[in-house]
Amino acid sequence: MTSRAKRHITPKLEVHLLREGIVESTHHIEATVCDDRGRVLSVAGNPETTAFVRSALKPFQALGVMATGTLERYDLSDKDLAIICSSHQGTVEQARQVFNVLWRADIDPSALQCPIPQGCSSPLQHNCSGKHAGMLAVCQQRNWPLNTYLKRSAPVQKLILDKIGELLGIPGAELIGAHDDCGAPTYSMKLSQMAHLYAQLSSGNRLDLERILRSMTYYPTMVAGVGSFDTELMRLTEGELVSKAGAEGIQCVGRVGEGMGLAIKVLDGSKRAKSAVAIHILRQMGWINTSVAESLAETFMMLSNYKRLEVEGELVMS
Repeated sequence: MTSRAKRHITPKLEVHLLREGIVESTHHIEATVCDDRGRVLSVAGNPETTAFVRSALKPFQALGVMATGTLERYDLSDKDLAIICSSHQGTVEQARQVFNVLWRADIDPSALQCPIPQGCSSPLQHNCSGKHAGMLAVCQQRNWPLNTYLKRSAPVQKLILDKIGELLGIPGAELIGAHDDCGAPTYSMKLSQMAHLYAQLSSGNRLDLERILRSMTYYPTMVAGVGSFDTELMRLTEGELVSKAGAEGIQCVGRVGEGMGLAIKVLDGSKRAKSAVAIHILRQMGWINTSVAESLAETFMMLSNYKRLEVEGELVMS
């Protein structure tokens, strides 16, 4: 490890579950804030910690739709683009929006290779179906095979990986890949790389990322759903923040127009802890005001009459 990297390492954050004021469980968290040039601005833990980015990658996987003219070819709307970036709840409205993407591209829903969720009747209801529909639409537009779109060797996946590598300033092939639970590729990245991506998403310096950002902030209920952290944060901040969660304790946020991105990793993968620590960090940095912080805390930190979450620690300027 270089001396520069060592200088960035600071104490981790902790989230405590309190039962009537007594600590019952503790989660450990690392977090990094970067600017749109990839410079580490503040950190808790180690910005070089690696983790699979999981569904927080979806806004950047949507670059395949942007780069190929697929959006224009099939007259897809910002609402369609938002569902392509989503981890949705499988509501009727959301499933219909995924269907709309496929219908406009003349693709039968049976082409979707994401699983059918337990208790559901269609892959349209899978929380990743929008991402899959976007990938299929790109394949249709480019006359690439539809039945192999999830393979890492598929042209659509190579295109997406190249675009991600371009944003990070590295060959995409350097990123270690694996299959996400939905079958699509995901990649292991440093927290600083995740934060760098979200800083670029929120910077306003690229038209393709700007449209992806606006689709998410204009249609936050498409991105996740009512009561979900991403949706509620974007709704309450009225376009000032863009937010996308990933499984296993990943949470990423960008400050719109400022070119700053935040990446969070809860080391034990806890979902409850990532929302709590995000509220804590966003309030510390002044990205949300007291009213928004209190509204979010009531939902995501006050778990019941007897249980609440409490965050300990702060980001340290790099």
